[in-house]
Amino acid sequence: MSTTPFPEPASTADLRGLLLDYLDYYRSVVVAKVTALDADDLQASVVPSGWTAAGLLNHLADVERRWMVWGFEARPLPDPWRDAAGPDPDAGWVSPGLGVPELASRLRRAGAETRRVAEAHALTDHAAVGGRFTDPGSAPQLQWVLLHLLQEYARHAGHLDLWRELRDGTTGETPDDAGAEAQAPDGLRGGRGGRSARYRGRPASPPSR
Repeated sequence: MSTTPFPEPASTADLRGLLLDYLDYYRSVVVAKVTALDADDLQASVVPSGWTAAGLLNHLADVERRWMVWGFEARPLPDPWRDAAGPDPDAGWVSPGLGVPELASRLRRAGAETRRVAEAHALTDHAAVGGRFTDPGSAPQLQWVLLHLLQEYARHAGHLDLWRELRDGTTGETPDDAGAEAQAPDGLRGGRGGRSARYRGRPASPPSR
């Protein structure tokens, strides 16, 4: 799954297309952050809460499925919360024993479903009743759902940035960014937005779960 180009600032009348492009971009970024990782890396945690990279990518795929298929379309799903480690909201996520290709495939399928649903509706259409939403008053518009998914991806992409830096010292939005920063003169380091690479150093050891 190659990294989708960043949607640079521009003018457009196609708000739906813009939101979908940003989702494509963030979806590709989270995959790029784990592309070089092996099975041990994917199952490692570097934070006290214990979440793993495999669990995060699996969660993102299920979030899209939950909001677009079960939520917006109200199609029945036997296991809409299958990414949850338990019924307690604080139980965390399951960490499936899948490799990067399988996790990327899940995200790709989720993204295809999101695009299919979004392109079949107006942004102001409301979610169907009968799935996640039980009455018209609680059913959000498509534009709200897409913005929520974008927020979810952006938030977790940031989590994965920190996870990767703590795991092995890699920084940057993509592996290419990290390599470019490492080779740049001191005064020119820091990718989009002027981020600095000066904290690149010895990776921290992940805590035991």
